[in-house]
Amino acid sequence: MSNHQIRAYAAMQAGEQVVPYQFDAGELKAHQVEVKVEYCGLCHSDLSVINNEWQSSVYPAVAGHEIIGTIIALGSEAKGLKLGQRVGIGWTAETCQACDPCIGGNQVLCTGEKKATIIGHAGGFADKVRAGWQWVIPLPDDLDPESAGPLLCGGITVLDPLLKHKIQATHHVGVIGIGGLGHIAIKLLKAWGCEITAFSSNPDKTEELKANGADQVVNSRDAQAIKGTRWKLIILSTANGTLNVKAYLNTLAPKGSLHFLGVTLEPIPVSVGAIMGGAKSVTSSPTGSPLALRQLLQFAARKNIAPQVELFPMSQLNEAIERLHSGQARYRIVLKADFD
Repeated sequence: MSNHQIRAYAAMQAGEQVVPYQFDAGELKAHQVEVKVEYCGLCHSDLSVINNEWQSSVYPAVAGHEIIGTIIALGSEAKGLKLGQRVGIGWTAETCQACDPCIGGNQVLCTGEKKATIIGHAGGFADKVRAGWQWVIPLPDDLDPESAGPLLCGGITVLDPLLKHKIQATHHVGVIGIGGLGHIAIKLLKAWGCEITAFSSNPDKTEELKANGADQVVNSRDAQAIKGTRWKLIILSTANGTLNVKAYLNTLAPKGSLHFLGVTLEPIPVSVGAIMGGAKSVTSSPTGSPLALRQLLQFAARKNIAPQVELFPMSQLNEAIERLHSGQARYRIVLKADFD
């Protein structure tokens, strides 16, 4: 078998189960790094790509973008990395490095040639994966490689708005939807020092969420309960479904923001009057820059932040997808590569 051959699991058409898939990746480009996959988290975005929910999928689709592995090949232009080093790769595989956002340190907002790890590019449900060297993030020695992968998508997605909105330990933050992304938000915010209100539709999670750091847990299906919570500077919505936007906006402090991280497929109903009086805002963001990713992993190592994961062999990917789709996962599924 050629060294360029990659063994993977791919969806051949929208909505189909993944099947074994093998392809020739060709010569490694000068700016790229090749990583042998050890672990890869399973994110709801992977399901969205497999099912073409965003109408942007390219088939065969090899998903997986919370990748932990070791470097097995370096392109001639790759810098600051070495063979055998354990690293991570998240949502972004490559950016142009030449547009204004890239030059300004906002590479995740690249307006040039940008490649998501799992759209038109083969992701981490494979034995090997490639990415531009800037997006190959060194893993601190103190982080457990088995549980670190979800930080590269779920973790950075939460950290980025905290940085942008200048959230401090004195602030009160809300989190809507306590699944794979939401539970990481609670762990990060606890380490950040914030007061945390978790909004969950599942009352069975209450004690577990408090143990993870939530100061209070509110039923997200109860408009009166939402209304009764104290003002928050920011509410992070990790949910993918429809929200009672008006109720959440009413709980924001002046200059507060309802910040969307989950990709809702329906328009967001917002009246100008609901935000004008308190100078409130509705915002959103993607993941984060390579620098923010490095800072996140260092912070997680220092504060001992580890996502709560369930481990599946990658050969049982379809079973893992079904468990995530059913809402039973607690809280993030990680796949262990078992190709050898």
